[in-house]
Formats: sequence, C-alpha cells, structure tokens
Amino acid sequence: MATYDQLPVYKVTYDLLLLIFQTCQNMERDYKFTIGENLKKEVIELIVNVYRANCREDKRDLIGTARENAEVTRLLLRLLQDLKQIKLEKFVDMNEKLESISKQLAAWYKKSKTFEGESRKGDFERNLFSESAD
Repeated sequence: MATYDQLPVYKVTYDLLLLIFQTCQNMERDYKFTIGENLKKEVIELIVNVYRANCREDKRDLIGTARENAEVTRLLLRLLQDLKQIKLEKFVDMNEKLESISKQLAAWYKKSKTFEGESRKGDFERNLFSESAD
C-alpha cells in the first residue's frame, strides 16, 4: 500500500484544493461565503475520503463517496463559472484536474471491486475446505 501522499489521485486533489482556495479569495462576498465555502468543504471531504480509502481494506464505499464529492465539486464549479466568479482559464484548469480525479477514482473503484471479489472467493473456498476437513 502506497502512502496516501504518494497517490496520484491525492496529489491532483491537493493541487485542485490549493487552486480553489486561491480562486475563492477573488470572488464577490456573497458567493465567497456561500458557494465558495461549500466548494472548499466538498474538496476537503474528497481528499479526506481518498486518504481514508487508502488506509482501509474495504475501499469501495469510501471511493464511491469520493466520486460523489467529485461530482458535487463539478456542479459547484459550473455554477461559479455561470455566475462569472471564475475566469475561463481557471475553470478549464480546475475541470481538467477534476476529470483526472474522476478517472482515477473510477479505475481505483473498479480495481478494488475485482480484488474484493477475489478475496471473498478465497475466504469462501478456505471456509469450504476447512469445514470439509473436519
């Protein structure tokens, strides 16, 4: 298991978080303390879920939650862009990072599903053979 801060998905999420904090400083007050704060909280939850998933054997629930965080983040970014609170260049940069995060989480989810299925099959076979040996 890699340490969480070496995971590519963690690194990109951290970069996105920094970019969001920098961008929120330049928003109008009304949007900064409503949508901006929700956006920050959502990306913080996303990075925490990536950390927690890396630490657990059963990762699927946390990866699924992280994927939900990514989609809510995408929605909030789109809203801020439509409200003219984010410049187009920053919006594109954030969306590219978010797309990378989404793809990595989807691949991680799929891979964890495969491993969990194999480990459960192995547990079933171990239980089956240990019972027949009795």
